[in-house]
Amino acid sequence: MRVGFVLATLFGAMVADVYLHNPRGSNNRLNENTAVRNNANRLFDSQNNNRGGYNTGDATSGRANTDTSEQYSMQYYQSGEEAAAQSKLIVEWTNQHGCGGSEDSSPHKLNCDVVIQYMCQDDVTQTQIANGANTNKDVYLRDGVQRNTQSYQDPNRGDDNNNGNNYNNRIQNNVNRLQMGRGYQESMISYDMCKYREANGGLFTADQQLNNGNLQYVDASRTRQNPNGQRRGFECPEERDYFPYWQPTLMTQTYDEDNQQTPWIDLAFLTTNTSRCEYIKANSFNQNGKARCVVDGPGTRTYSRAIDKDSCEDDGDDGDDGEWVTFHSYLEILTDENTEAKCNAVIAADKSGNKVSWMSLRSDEPNDKKCVVQAPEIDCQAAPWSRVNHLGNSPDAAGNASRYDAVFPYFPSGDDKRCVMRLRYNISTDDYDPYQTDSNSNQDITEGIVSPIEQNPLVDVGASARPLRLAINTNQYGRTFQDRSHVYRLLPRTTAMAGKVIHNLNVRGKRGNIVQTFPAVEYDFIPNRATIPNDDLVHIQWTGSNSHNNNPNGGDGQTGDAGEGTGGTDRSNFLEMQGEIENYPAPFENTTFWSKVESVTEPTATAKDIAIGFWSSGYYCGEEKHDGVCATGRVFENDNSLNNQLNNAPASYFGHVLKFKESVTVPYMCSRNNNFSNRSQKGIMWVVTPAQAAAAKKRRRRR
Repeated sequence: MRVGFVLATLFGAMVADVYLHNPRGSNNRLNENTAVRNNANRLFDSQNNNRGGYNTGDATSGRANTDTSEQYSMQYYQSGEEAAAQSKLIVEWTNQHGCGGSEDSSPHKLNCDVVIQYMCQDDVTQTQIANGANTNKDVYLRDGVQRNTQSYQDPNRGDDNNNGNNYNNRIQNNVNRLQMGRGYQESMISYDMCKYREANGGLFTADQQLNNGNLQYVDASRTRQNPNGQRRGFECPEERDYFPYWQPTLMTQTYDEDNQQTPWIDLAFLTTNTSRCEYIKANSFNQNGKARCVVDGPGTRTYSRAIDKDSCEDDGDDGDDGEWVTFHSYLEILTDENTEAKCNAVIAADKSGNKVSWMSLRSDEPNDKKCVVQAPEIDCQAAPWSRVNHLGNSPDAAGNASRYDAVFPYFPSGDDKRCVMRLRYNISTDDYDPYQTDSNSNQDITEGIVSPIEQNPLVDVGASARPLRLAINTNQYGRTFQDRSHVYRLLPRTTAMAGKVIHNLNVRGKRGNIVQTFPAVEYDFIPNRATIPNDDLVHIQWTGSNSHNNNPNGGDGQTGDAGEGTGGTDRSNFLEMQGEIENYPAPFENTTFWSKVESVTEPTATAKDIAIGFWSSGYYCGEEKHDGVCATGRVFENDNSLNNQLNNAPASYFGHVLKFKESVTVPYMCSRNNNFSNRSQKGIMWVVTPAQAAAAKKRRRRR
């Protein structure tokens, strides 16, 4: 029996949920018109309530249904080539069982970590797809238009499918089973690696018995939280439950220049125990190589069972006779910089915070060097405090839900990227030490070992009373919850954006009142209060669905979609208000904001063009056609066809990236979602000098 004693972060305990609100988390939803999701196993294992999550965006006033060209993916601009030229996004979520705090001032009876990661690949647009561009269904990152889980055939020792041509045939069969209409994030081949990889025998599994897989050993698809190895999408359960993971998280066996896809990139680790930050940084895959066993066949399979060097290189009956190879993560490979001299020129000029190196991607190919761009090291900091048993706001986020100020990456190639973000919420109790308890504490009655936690134990309450049963599920004492965004695009900057910070102002929430949407949230701008230096840029954009009807089955909550306009439809717009404490939009002639901004993305748009686009949610592209504006879109001039509740307006709007001519204060609102209650969708932006913005930031930190 081969055992790898690798101890990562061990999480656990209790039923809990986590929901991503910005960017909008799917919770495995796609386009359901019901209150509950249709398929909890579609892309990943969330462990969340079936009611959570938001649908994919619709690009028009109708449902996309099976037409991917009518889906809307949020489009953000990448950070710039200078480290200060950041593209910023507020990542917001709610977690049920608390997090953050200190043992002295605000203790919790839990340990908590929040891990935020993203994965990107070269984008392929709908136009390119229509023209026959390469969208290999075993590579292409997608939300899909069907709610089914992708199909997969397991390796099977009895059928000899893990050898030679049988392996090749099984893999080809799995590729043939993949459907472009179904969602796809982790690759099929990465999951097949997981099915071959032996489970880490050094982990604490309490009294849970992990079952053998088809290959007659416990593989990495089986964990204490998932002892039977149930598949959700192509996510590897062991990699899901433990961070940092001890093997490379690459999506392919070998690097493919034609289909550049990153592994999962570590963005942030938010924790109740910041003393572990150096360990986390040293074991993040971003800039630290990780090894796996590489075998020479049979067939085209290069991955194996072994998870440690000795087992890998053992050429005996139980060995793999392989090579223990170190792999490196990458943000992208600069294929045009194909000599050391060209790469060194990039290194000398780089100011982005990325790590650029002339290096090999794997230790067994030392002479195959490339110009490799690696992401910055993971950001490790204290997690925001939140209360136990409360999907609510955090005092560490100024009364908002838990937040992290994310920065989008910079891709030196200048290529469009399509990406997905995931957030994992990991908790454990103090009933045992989560960092020091390992397989030596696994229950083994024959050896006299009793697990520190047992399934539904009887406890002695004294006074000669009968013992009482305590409700404990040991496969939940090691618990990870997660949510993921839908696919979004990262666009290269235009020349006019060079050197500038971009703030992304979006809309969170979906149709319905607070009870009907729960555990999702109602509409609001995010941020709804922002102080912005007047030399920065702001990208105002939103997305919505036309099938948020919240119909029965309601699960354990209320159905219905209280709101204005056509049932099931999300709509937003952006209008300047008459004043900060007013409840009415100002007529264009009385506004101050639009005359003090210019569009970076549509430089010839007038102030009125910009305002019309925002208040009509893109139904009109401007006042009239002129100088390249509204070349194909509908103009406002002599057209009164827009419904006054935006029913026929698009659910999503790319908006504009705006620059400021001078400082200005603008209170803003959405006209449709304005029921003068907790469904009031309003905000305020203070555009001030850089010195004033820095002073405001200091005041917020002191609070």
